[in-house]
Amino acid sequence: MTTVIRARRAVVDDGERACAVIIRDGRIAAVEEYATPVPGAREVVLADDEALLPGLVDTHVHVNDPGRTEWEGFASATRAAAAGGVTTLIDMPLNSIPSTVDVAALDVKKKVAAPQVVVDVGFWGGAVPGNLPDLEPLWDAGVYGFKCFLAHSGLDEYPPLDREQMIAAMRVIAGFDGLLIVHAEDGPTLEAQQAPSGRRYADFLHSRPPLAEERAIAQVIDGAAETGCRVHILHLSDAGSLPLVAAAKAGGIRITVETCPHYLTLFSEEILDGSTHFKCCPPIREATNREGLWRGLADGTIDCIVSDHSPCTPELKKLGIGDFGEAWGGISSLQLGLPIVWSEARRRGHSLADVVRWMARNTAAAAGVAGRGEIAVGNTADLCVLAPDDAFVVFPEKLHHRNAVTPYAEMALAGVVRRTWLAGEPLPVATGDSPAPAPRAQLLSRKDTR
Repeated sequence: MTTVIRARRAVVDDGERACAVIIRDGRIAAVEEYATPVPGAREVVLADDEALLPGLVDTHVHVNDPGRTEWEGFASATRAAAAGGVTTLIDMPLNSIPSTVDVAALDVKKKVAAPQVVVDVGFWGGAVPGNLPDLEPLWDAGVYGFKCFLAHSGLDEYPPLDREQMIAAMRVIAGFDGLLIVHAEDGPTLEAQQAPSGRRYADFLHSRPPLAEERAIAQVIDGAAETGCRVHILHLSDAGSLPLVAAAKAGGIRITVETCPHYLTLFSEEILDGSTHFKCCPPIREATNREGLWRGLADGTIDCIVSDHSPCTPELKKLGIGDFGEAWGGISSLQLGLPIVWSEARRRGHSLADVVRWMARNTAAAAGVAGRGEIAVGNTADLCVLAPDDAFVVFPEKLHHRNAVTPYAEMALAGVVRRTWLAGEPLPVATGDSPAPAPRAQLLSRKDTR
């Protein structure tokens, strides 16, 4: 059946306007004037306080399934995504067992994911020491690119690349015009710092200085210039590295950069000692640094915003002792990303169109996810309804994440996601109803053209 969604506010063509979005066979067939008649169509008319957005595309999610499903899993992660207006996510290759560093591991992950997903899911591969022969087969199998670390990942099973290994991986990946995505903290710089221990957040922050990011990003830029490889910097926290990125872009280096809601919202001066639910790597830095990241978004040096949803069990956060040296680093925000970013963006005069560009269009473009991230004819009819002037308080126990640990607990946020559609069909989980199967949810491949 044809469906028409009528919205007084919709983010279309990088702006807002009233329109009627016509959906057939799971795709956007037309975007017409608001009152355009569509005989025989199922009609959905949004309230005046609601805005129609494309479904968000979150390209940095640690689902941890299989192997660490007590941390998260495809069922819980994709329900959280749907409730937060995210209709496409790409799963990171580590924290699951096995790590996605060869085709056999990718096949295991797909088999586990297929019967559970509520939204569409794609996969990153991994670049680790010794798996150069596996990179092109993974690419041919449909991964969107390859993640590497330049410092210890936190898991011995997923070791980092040194400079020579990174260059070797870049040469292989450039050979088929793939994408290397990099956790850009420099291992030797981190090893030269005093290891964090105890409850003081300041000690943890000092253990991962901005210099570690700057050196790693410079190394990635140099490698990209040498090899011609496309590169993407993950979860940038250091605003001081932005001039390096801007110069690389101006010089023709094919580089994109993401940051995360926690770096744009939180700041170190407000983090109390022992508050290990704020621990992530790279760390949340000072308020002045946060403002620098917002300037980088405004001028286009930073391309996009992703969650870096990296959950664990409450026990691994060491909340009882508050030791930043022992706690697992990672922040869960998959369900909350849109209201977190919108709350901060509107205070700074940014529009919903800006937020959609950072969290949907540009994320899809950076990863090469076709047919998503925009309300445009021919695209998959993945949509969400946001009430931008409505507000709510974050109660962790009401989130769909498997573990209710979040630094946003009891924070008031603007922007309530009221409905989500996947391929033109409503997702009940996004309206607070009981989770239901999503027959149109699918596992994505880089080779998908639409």
